[in-house]
Amino acid sequence: MILTSGIVLCLAYILGLLSTIVFWGGYVILASGIGAAIFFQSQLGRALPSDWRIGQKPIVWLAAGAIGLLATLYFQARVPQPAANDISKFVASSGGSYQQQTVTVRGKVVSVPHLTRSQRIQFWLEANQLNDGKEGKAVTGKLYVTVPLQKTTGIYPAETISVTGSLYKPKPATTSGGFDLQAYLAKEGAFAGFRGHQVNLLAETRAKWEWWAIRQRIIRAQGHWLGSPEGPLVSAIVLGHQAVDLPYSIKDQFVQEGLAHVIVASGFKVSLILGSLLAVTKRLSQRLRFGLGTIVLIIYAGLTGFHLPVMRATVMGFGALIALVLQRKRKPFNSLLIAAVLLLLINPLWIWDLGFELSFLATLGLMVTVPPLVKCLDWLPPTIASLIAVHIAAYLWTLPLLLHVFNITAPYSVVVNLLVTPLIFIISLGGVLSAITAVVWPLAGSALAWLLYYPTHLLILLVQFFCQLPGNSVTTNAISLPELIVFYGFIWLVSRGLPNLRLRHKFGSNPQI
Repeated sequence: MILTSGIVLCLAYILGLLSTIVFWGGYVILASGIGAAIFFQSQLGRALPSDWRIGQKPIVWLAAGAIGLLATLYFQARVPQPAANDISKFVASSGGSYQQQTVTVRGKVVSVPHLTRSQRIQFWLEANQLNDGKEGKAVTGKLYVTVPLQKTTGIYPAETISVTGSLYKPKPATTSGGFDLQAYLAKEGAFAGFRGHQVNLLAETRAKWEWWAIRQRIIRAQGHWLGSPEGPLVSAIVLGHQAVDLPYSIKDQFVQEGLAHVIVASGFKVSLILGSLLAVTKRLSQRLRFGLGTIVLIIYAGLTGFHLPVMRATVMGFGALIALVLQRKRKPFNSLLIAAVLLLLINPLWIWDLGFELSFLATLGLMVTVPPLVKCLDWLPPTIASLIAVHIAAYLWTLPLLLHVFNITAPYSVVVNLLVTPLIFIISLGGVLSAITAVVWPLAGSALAWLLYYPTHLLILLVQFFCQLPGNSVTTNAISLPELIVFYGFIWLVSRGLPNLRLRHKFGSNPQI
């Protein structure tokens, strides 16, 4: 395998971010780079096969070690820290415990309100003033606000409001695998929560063509005639569940059966949209197809809220469009690596985001494991073989990480995914058409969405059926980090050896026949 300088440097950056799991990790990467440079400069390194001549350049390995160390420093610099006047600094405490105190916080709403499991409404507030009943204080910081359902009517992003209630500091998770509110808020750059009981609108703003407003227009149109839960489910499949209040009962069932990827804005939808666009524009010039494809990718990324899986797929889709214009064969692994580095340059903290990790592992699994699996399944029709291979590969490459984090697996996942794939394809394509139409003409968008009622209802019934089967969810022992690495190494080796196993099955012990 020929190592290129670019691949080495990209991998060094990613390894540097991964090494932040220990405080001295960056220095290990630097030392490794120096060691590799010395090795390739030595007589032993020069004696390696000529295929490794690029890797023999010491400057490449020295640069890789330096990049790995700089990546760890960049990661630490980007870790959110509360400012001196952050609102979390004003949480009342006594004797090490935080006290409940009624205060009023003023600020700007920076997210669309969403329903929580406790039937309260949650939104993010950019705080700028705190009043504790004695005096007003200028503050900064992002605040995680929850208020009663009936108190948020007419609250939208960019509006200035005041909320009366109590400040608190979140506590870390008490059980392994439990939801860690403290870590979640820190990842979002927030360090305090607020339980409100009264909301007052101070400055009203109505933006018709911001991304969130367009999303709400689509969601309302799709739910108008479909009703619940079919309407929210169609919107979740198209835009992701982060954009719509999908009932938690439906959301939990999809997650339980290994179908979480269905209700998130994922690379599958990006591939579907881009592939459909390129198919219907094949008579146009390559430059025009490139322009249309770029516009569609940007619009869909904006509508879904620029979530990580979509951003990864958008970058890869953009690479495919460039290859189309330049008439060059696209290298999927290089596209994936470039997508990873670009996203991690934007925000290095994403390296420890579970959604980011699962998205890239699933995509890597499709590249590594699907081709040999399809060859092993060549006794099946090509379409069916590819369908089975895709779901098996995605399952295998995400299972170890899920076991490491949650200690739970869904045995029926592959079967369920195979059964619902045709329905997902129909709902996704129809939902996208409905969404585009709803932006221009909501009533027509509602009519198109209504045609998806029976596929959507059937999808819900299938998921509910498998949720009721015995053994639909199995709890396992926790997988340690070294075991996780061994698992992925084993999956990689098996994937590389599948074609040889297929040859032996066909021709016996002598594959040269």
